[in-house]
Amino acid sequence: MSEDVWSPGAPVAPVGAERGAPHGAAGSVTLIIPTFNEAGNVAELLRRLGRAIPGDLPCEVLFVDDSTDDTPAVVEKAAADHPFPVSVLHREVAEGGLGGAVVEGIRRAGSDWIVVMDADLQHPPHLVPELVGEGERTGADLVVASRYVSGGSRAGLAGSYRVAVSRAATWLAKGLFPRALRGISDPMSGFFAMRRSAVTDGALRPLGYKILLELAVRCRPAPVAEVPFVFQERFAGESKSTAREGLRFLAHLASLRSAAPLARMIGFGLIGLTGFVPNLLALWLLTGAGMHYLPAEIVANQAGVLWNFVLIEVLLFRERRRHRHWADRVGRFALLANADLLLRIPLIAVFVAQLGMGVLPATALALVTTFVLRFAATEALVYLPRRTSPAEPGRHTRS
Repeated sequence: MSEDVWSPGAPVAPVGAERGAPHGAAGSVTLIIPTFNEAGNVAELLRRLGRAIPGDLPCEVLFVDDSTDDTPAVVEKAAADHPFPVSVLHREVAEGGLGGAVVEGIRRAGSDWIVVMDADLQHPPHLVPELVGEGERTGADLVVASRYVSGGSRAGLAGSYRVAVSRAATWLAKGLFPRALRGISDPMSGFFAMRRSAVTDGALRPLGYKILLELAVRCRPAPVAEVPFVFQERFAGESKSTAREGLRFLAHLASLRSAAPLARMIGFGLIGLTGFVPNLLALWLLTGAGMHYLPAEIVANQAGVLWNFVLIEVLLFRERRRHRHWADRVGRFALLANADLLLRIPLIAVFVAQLGMGVLPATALALVTTFVLRFAATEALVYLPRRTSPAEPGRHTRS
């Protein structure tokens, strides 16, 4: 559920409609600013934007707000004498976090260009025209404000810890997506311009605040250009970067990397290998407590099954968890995992007796066969493919 709050004197109309910024006009810009409790920053941000953006640039500002403070009212007051249209979309449910707020803004934008920036003034407003201008000059679909090209700086990052985390996140992202992030030195940047025509918003499923990474990997804009910028200190308020956001970022990386079936199958296998740890630990505890090893083996196997289930839920199938109740998913997954044991022994017997294979190669082939079958069955029977109604192309379901 969301509520639209429009700037004083502006008619209620979709972003990009005739309200001072020509709908879809060449070079027109929708500036999307996601906010969460940024009441202390928005007035100064709008003041600086008013000075930075030339009068001949068709521009409007859309705040997509998830605040629990009076940020929407502060925006409305500051917008009263602003030189170009300003509107607020206040979301009652902060679906998808900051990334989800940006996607909601993109869906409403009808301009030629979309510029995304934070409200805390760590992204210098005077660079907005330069980002769009660089895109128009070079023909780029995406222009990133980068801290890591000549002339850029991460000076505004508070402390060596945040610098190290930012650098590590950048290396990890570029290592996982070398082709999608080619030409992007700062995939963690939250300040960029992108042609609206290059965005396939129906394919976007953001988790957390790294929306540039989501756009670059899922939409593959090309060509890409960069503009250096100096990351500023916050004007007011506190950083929203937390350890929880860091975990969401790692889950987002895993979700993006496992989007392809082959990558998902590899991830499924690697997660299965990690399941040996809780399995063996549970076996050691149960036999140490006096349980006979045979029933202990059966019970311990369930510990590995549960471990694997939790990891694939979080890392591989986050976007498909709403198709079934969690208890149904657990039951189906456990049934398939245990059926694997029952299927493997007859397969080995067939390979040895009918194909004349040795025990070891027959066992290896049976392991591979049952693994592939279990992966396919898990996808088909536990995590059904997402189906979006044609009447709801922009629908997004939170897992």
